[in-house]
Amino acid sequence: MGFEVTNKRYSNSPGLKAPRYPRTVLVSNAALDKAKDLVDSFRAGSVPPGTTEEQLHYAKKLYDSAFHPDSGERMNLIGRMSFQVPGGMAITGFMLQFYRTVPAVVFWQWVNQSFNALVNYTNRNAASPITTKQIGVAYLTATSTALATAVGLNLYTKKAPPLLARWVPFVAVAAANCVNIPMMRQQEIISGIAVTDENDNQLGKSRTAAVKGITQVVISRVTMAAPGMIILPIMMEHVERYPFMQRIKFLHAPLQVMLVGCL
Repeated sequence: MGFEVTNKRYSNSPGLKAPRYPRTVLVSNAALDKAKDLVDSFRAGSVPPGTTEEQLHYAKKLYDSAFHPDSGERMNLIGRMSFQVPGGMAITGFMLQFYRTVPAVVFWQWVNQSFNALVNYTNRNAASPITTKQIGVAYLTATSTALATAVGLNLYTKKAPPLLARWVPFVAVAAANCVNIPMMRQQEIISGIAVTDENDNQLGKSRTAAVKGITQVVISRVTMAAPGMIILPIMMEHVERYPFMQRIKFLHAPLQVMLVGCL
């Protein structure tokens, strides 16, 4: 049928293990398992009679969005890459809205780092297992880094131009990503990740490949957060001056959530 089912393009790209299909988070577990069975059948060379190429493509899309490419296990919903848009836009929108008080900064940075830790753990390289202790240390270190950065800058920018205070969440998120991801995937850096040839034969393990892959993940996570967390504060700083925006302050938070999603 001119259709190949493979996960090799994700296997050595930590953090890029599934395309983002936000609507697939609404698909039931039963439908996901059925898609996995169809993909497995195709790989085994036994496609059920009457199966169309369109059905195969859709099954592969569901498979990529919900199953770990290394272990083949169904991932938890919140940690899937397909949940990044709805989950990330909500948390980011609230971080950008509630940045003025220390308690609000602490709470939303904690929520964000908890979300990030779950995503990083869910999309870890299954060939490089990480202990519960390492997970705990990574989570606490990243959360502490985010809170220290956010609270410190929040207090420092009290007398600075308002726009600088609005950018504090982005700086905190960027700093935490630089800690969270390497810490959560430290076993890959310590032991290396498997390197294979074109026939999928393992040639050995490479720490250089692990460092390169994880570095790319850190850069991509910060880059993905940048448009919403840098551009949106500039927009809100201007529009909030208008009288009509002053009258609908209760809509500022959902408005920012929607705009983050668009960006």
